[in-house]
Amino acid sequence: MSTAKIKRLPDAEFEIMKIIWQNTPPVASWQIMESLGAEKKWKIQTVLTMLARLVEKGFLSSGKFGRERRYTPVVSEKEYLRVETGDFMKRYLGNSVGNLIKTMYAEQNLTQEEIQELKEWFAERA
Repeated sequence: MSTAKIKRLPDAEFEIMKIIWQNTPPVASWQIMESLGAEKKWKIQTVLTMLARLVEKGFLSSGKFGRERRYTPVVSEKEYLRVETGDFMKRYLGNSVGNLIKTMYAEQNLTQEEIQELKEWFAERA
């Protein structure tokens, strides 16, 4: 899927994708349920419905392995986050990295270590 066609995922579907990205594909639905843990209290049918949606949207491919269906990401985490971050930057920060840094510093109280990391990152790219 081209990054131009990647759309923002609802939070629940993003949660499923994070689990798939963190595991070695192909990932079985039982692995996803196990990773979600008891705190989510999602029923297996809910998870299977979200997985079917993610396949329809082109984020996952699926295949049968014996009696179970397994899922493989088509869109990488890096690709998705690049698009999501770009949309965020355009929508809220006027596509300005400077505005992002100012907001992070003002709202998140960056530590000296984080500030140093940013300086090093910028220095490497200058």
